Amino acid sequence: MIRQNITLSIPKDVLQKAKHLAIDKQTTLSSLLTTTLEELVVREESYQEACKRQLQLLDKGLNLGLQGQVKWSRETLHER
Repeated sequence: MIRQNITLSIPKDVLQKAKHLAIDKQTTLSSLLTTTLEELVVREESYQEACKRQLQLLDKGLNLGLQGQVKWSRETLHER
């Protein structure tokens, strides 16, 4: 995997807390950020794939066993 360095500009207090978090997790700040970004990308890709599958299902429709014919009316469903 090819890696590329980047420059970040974040608030000093956030950087300090992130460094402590990395130490607590026994890793480097770079590794912590890389892992977090990778998880974010995977989650977003999974979400987009799920959306795509659901839209395909909506386009296809669901078989409700009615063979295209509704055998009731709104009035009969709402009779009291």
